[in-house]
Amino acid sequence: MLFNRRFVWAALAVLTLAWAPASSAQVSSTLSDKDRTEILALLATYRTALLGCHAEQYADLFATPGGYFSSGPRGEVRTREDLIDMTLGYDRCMPNPPAASAEPTGTGGGRGPALPPPVIEWAPEGAKGHIINTRGGGYYDDVYVKTPKGWRFKSRNVISDEELAAKLTTPDFVEIRQLAGDDHGHYENLYGQYKGVVGPRSLISGPFRTAGLRLAPAPGGGVAGLAYLRDNGGRYEDLYIKTPQGWRIKERKYFPPAELAPPAQPKK
Repeated sequence: MLFNRRFVWAALAVLTLAWAPASSAQVSSTLSDKDRTEILALLATYRTALLGCHAEQYADLFATPGGYFSSGPRGEVRTREDLIDMTLGYDRCMPNPPAASAEPTGTGGGRGPALPPPVIEWAPEGAKGHIINTRGGGYYDDVYVKTPKGWRFKSRNVISDEELAAKLTTPDFVEIRQLAGDDHGHYENLYGQYKGVVGPRSLISGPFRTAGLRLAPAPGGGVAGLAYLRDNGGRYEDLYIKTPQGWRIKERKYFPPAELAPPAQPKK
């Protein structure tokens, strides 16, 4: 019996040593030139689809399932239907667009010095990107994954100039949304005109504006939140602040349906 045990342990040790190098050889911590080229092509297609109002092409640039776009004004846009509605909701995509529309910001267009080139790096999920897209330093915070259809966005988070000035980052917005329960399906999507009053479809007409919780830097510090409750009709107007223990709700005002009024809009 002693001989058999020693034999089994020795055999296991040999198998472990033989397996380890082969396994580790499958893990890459670098991106090939081909990967970088394909990711840059993904970024170019994103810009073309967004500015050209090619909504289905835009939605197809996100990994399925789980790929999402996120910004303070737009919320976390996760479903294909919402990604399509968001793209078509820009003023320039309307049947009779304004003569000059400011949307969307952060596309890197316009005159002036060239913006810094994208910074693309390896990441455990596949790759990550930091793309400055405004003259004020606002940026896209990206994660890319390789799918059978090629490289796709696992996430694209926007940090605006105003949010950058307030020293807000993608992890801040992720934490606030988790704190508010934004991923539980409790909040309605918001609709309305660009830079106008927004609300759920039952109260406001207009194109898609926000998926669930809408966030913006608060004038006195912190982050202001607006969320309409699904199957309720009331809304929350929140103020979130950062503490040594993380983000917390400093103030939450509930407005029942009978008291609904157009919410105060953040000052531009």
